[in-house]
Amino acid sequence: MPLTASTLQALMQSSDADAWRIIVDQVVEIARKPLSAGNAPSEVVRRDREVGALDLFLASSGWGLWQAFGQSVERTSDRLTRWWAEPFSAKAVLILDGLSLRELPWLLQGAKARGFTTHEVAACASELPGETDEFAHALGFASRSKLQNNGGGRAHKLQAANTETVDLPWKDCQALIGSAPNQIFWHHWPDAKLHDGSGAGQGLEPLTKDVAEQLSSDDFWAFVERLATGRRLVMTSDHGYAATGYFPDADGEVGQFLRQTFGSSRSKTGTGDTGPFVPPVALQINSPHGAHLLALGRRKWRSQGGYPTLTHGGLSLLEVLSPFVELTK
Repeated sequence: MPLTASTLQALMQSSDADAWRIIVDQVVEIARKPLSAGNAPSEVVRRDREVGALDLFLASSGWGLWQAFGQSVERTSDRLTRWWAEPFSAKAVLILDGLSLRELPWLLQGAKARGFTTHEVAACASELPGETDEFAHALGFASRSKLQNNGGGRAHKLQAANTETVDLPWKDCQALIGSAPNQIFWHHWPDAKLHDGSGAGQGLEPLTKDVAEQLSSDDFWAFVERLATGRRLVMTSDHGYAATGYFPDADGEVGQFLRQTFGSSRSKTGTGDTGPFVPPVALQINSPHGAHLLALGRRKWRSQGGYPTLTHGGLSLLEVLSPFVELTK
């Protein structure tokens, strides 16, 4: 669905911060509408393509906005740090690794059906590049794995809290939540599933079906309720993901440049050649995590071993925006 003339005019005439507010608000509005297990596979693809109109604007004429992304859209790590300082007597954070705004309806529907009160629904920015390690570092953790078995330490920004990170069934996760008032729980799903299912012939549809099953299950919501009992709870993620299986192929010189620069990924550490292309197909981004070259927009290319159908690390909206949902029960 193309952007309306009024939206385009607003984006072109607004400040960077206002333009990003318009973009993020539209993506959340597209993503948050209710889903059912029956319509989810086709509806999620339709919504993905609708968000694609905003990605096309950012890649074709609004690419300069990406340099302001980190300053214009509050990062999830900063939002969590700010929220953690609120005077709640007990707090919990559930990080679902790789959860994108596509999954937001299941969180909202499940919370409502099970009697939770929703206090905030928003979208925040991933780190750039949108990777797990960068998010962990932004929160003061050496890595995600350091959270396991309350090993988060005393140097991170969410003090004081019990920490855990696992890739276990939801039912088994319940027993890992202790009595400490503050809890940080980083689960590896859906990112682990995302990368398991990113090969040829796989992609968004099987992941969407798994998401519908997992986030509608009694086991998941019993785990969430255990985590939220007596606590203010935020559910969020470190980054989203790009459904690259639906991206158009980059052929010719563009495809050759992207393949030589990025291989099968969407980012590269350090400074590098962004190519001679206008509009650009890659941008140099200097973030708190140093200099990186990031693939811009919605393109895939041939690479050794095959380009993944689900991935993250580049510059498209559904891979750099994360849901931020605050609940109590």
